[in-house]
Amino acid sequence: MTLQVWFALTPNVLLLDYAGPAEALRIAAQMGADLQVHHCAPVARLPTSVGVDLAGLAPLPEVLPPESLVLLAGNTNEAVDHALPEARMVIDWLARAPRAETLLASVCSGALLLARAGRLAGRRCTTHYSLTEELRRLAPDARVEDDRLFVDDGPVLTSAGITTGIDLALYLIERHCGPALAAAVARRMVVFMRRSGQDPQLSPWLAWRNHLHPAVHRAQDAIARDPARRWTIEELAERAHVSARHLTRLFATHAGVGVTEYQQRLRLACARGLLVDRRLTLEQIAEKSGFGSARDLRRVWRLREGAPLARA
Repeated sequence: MTLQVWFALTPNVLLLDYAGPAEALRIAAQMGADLQVHHCAPVARLPTSVGVDLAGLAPLPEVLPPESLVLLAGNTNEAVDHALPEARMVIDWLARAPRAETLLASVCSGALLLARAGRLAGRRCTTHYSLTEELRRLAPDARVEDDRLFVDDGPVLTSAGITTGIDLALYLIERHCGPALAAAVARRMVVFMRRSGQDPQLSPWLAWRNHLHPAVHRAQDAIARDPARRWTIEELAERAHVSARHLTRLFATHAGVGVTEYQQRLRLACARGLLVDRRLTLEQIAEKSGFGSARDLRRVWRLREGAPLARA
């Protein structure tokens, strides 16, 4: 089912809070993601932080479709902007319109709008570092986390603001459309998906891509498209249009990881996804992930994860 993304905008919206995630999602849709982006507000025209207006905005939908994500951007001066009638209308809409399964996400002080609508009670959340105390005041039952780029609490996601809205958008693309597409969007935007130290380790599909060398990206793309294949360095070098020796040097210099480890990390990611299927034996998982045997899978798992492989 198509994910319907609704940017619910308020007066004096911070343009980068809005435009950064909107562009990431637009590019994802252009690259094949099954999502539609809508731009809505209580009025058809709103001022922005940079002095130009947004026009042609759709009305706030009275009923949200089942597969919906509502995304809220920050404002220039929250104390003033959130008291404006148009902002109050968005807050009232947030309190009544989202369904139980509707995803809610915010950038910067957009979290304050969620708090005012009563949507953060009992939730882990974050906002711009200068607004965390205000968020605690507005949402005393929430667990406000400092120094976080973004926080994922299931149906509610909040980010610290400004450029972290792009990080949040890339994460949402990974979550709903897969890591390969998220990596492709990040590369198109010439940005890198970041996570704070308290978040789960960066997805191996997105890690080691924080560089601009086209030959290394070509080799990484080939591995990512078929991680179970037993790629030789010569085959990858042919895809990258460089010599095997040169690719080995380039990979280590620009990706910061060796070719063999990179292949193993992606294979482990495949295996991790298959481990939840109790119908598969460890031998079958190893074969599907590109390992020679279950013993080989266990060996590499211990090497890269620092602990023995254990199935729950």
